[in-house]
Amino acid sequence: MEQSAKYNLDKEQVARYIQQRLDANYRKGINSNYELIVYIPETSIRVWVNNDDVSYALHVHQAIEIIYPLEHGYQVSVGTEEYILKAGDILIIPSGEPHHLVPVTPDGLRLIFMVDVNILSKLRGFSYLTAYLSSPAILNYDTIGPLYDEIAPLLIKICKDFFTVDIFREMTVYSDLLVILSKYGHFRMAQDDNSLLSEIDSKRQSNLMARLNVVFDYLDEHYTEDISLEKLADIAGFSKFHFSRLFKQCTGHNFYDYLCYRRIKNAEAMLLKPGISITEIALYSGFSSLSTFNRTFKKLKNCTPTEYRSLYNDGEQMHPIPEDN
Repeated sequence: MEQSAKYNLDKEQVARYIQQRLDANYRKGINSNYELIVYIPETSIRVWVNNDDVSYALHVHQAIEIIYPLEHGYQVSVGTEEYILKAGDILIIPSGEPHHLVPVTPDGLRLIFMVDVNILSKLRGFSYLTAYLSSPAILNYDTIGPLYDEIAPLLIKICKDFFTVDIFREMTVYSDLLVILSKYGHFRMAQDDNSLLSEIDSKRQSNLMARLNVVFDYLDEHYTEDISLEKLADIAGFSKFHFSRLFKQCTGHNFYDYLCYRRIKNAEAMLLKPGISITEIALYSGFSSLSTFNRTFKKLKNCTPTEYRSLYNDGEQMHPIPEDN
């Protein structure tokens, strides 16, 4: 017999949260295939207690999505990959990734968390997570071991805190979310044999991170410009070849790949806005030509910018996602 998740909500809590979901502030919708996330006023995080026997067509949004089935499974397609989640599995979907959701059984229950990536990207240290959050990740005992027993209860706590009226609700939720991401980042870094930060002592690590943080700050402000490896090495105070090696070891990306990834993330957000041509998006994102932009986008997203835009631009009407029945 299929088991529910080890960490769960009781039936009374589920019923209460689902009832609250019917409030207009908690609803969400899709415009064609683009999911319009309606955050509760003055918040930038969304928790969805979902027991819908409904499949959600391929759609995209600029939020990190975390799916946590509590009872029965959930089938999720992200890009060209398909994930069959069991109860208790946790799936992290990066922002801007087209995905398709299908319930495995008609009576399943799952938590869905959506977090504004723009808030997280402004925090020091988030740049080091990009290598680990650039593709979907399943968290369970097989993938993260005992760390699962630290992360899963925090997701349940986030759900409970989200549905309170506490004035410090968002601070509490983000605090727990950041604990989850930092723990996951440390775990992945420790598993990565190429990660320099997992090998050096704390004093050297602090000094290296301080230098790299200056580089990331510069990239965040100037990624649309013509930036050379030599320029960044000079900012960090290293030789070109030493900096290139350090950057790769600490981020999991070489400099050029990271720069392309940063530019494509900007292009994803712009493609979700009407009235901006793809040529303009290419130039505004830092690409020297439309052909380079198309080629890079296709390589990273497995679709063209035009195909990506079509995920939400095919329809003109707002279609509400079915509420609980």
